[in-house]
Amino acid sequence: METETMRLLATAIAIGVGVIGPGLGVGLIGSKAMEALGRNPEAEAPIRTTMILAAAFAESIAIFALVVALIIKFVV
Repeated sequence: METETMRLLATAIAIGVGVIGPGLGVGLIGSKAMEALGRNPEAEAPIRTTMILAAAFAESIAIFALVVALIIKFVV
């Protein structure tokens, strides 16, 4: 019983801590993209492309955290 509790706690910590960074990162990416569009509206296409690419990279880190949490929960 104690081992199961520790495994569930480790799973919760892994996913909880693992999504804080990407969540903040995506928020900052969106904020800075809106600032850039406000300053230079003609550059919408390159800004949007770069923003989507950066958000995808940030979200991939959250997916890695999810995979680690699932490994802890079901494999370890």
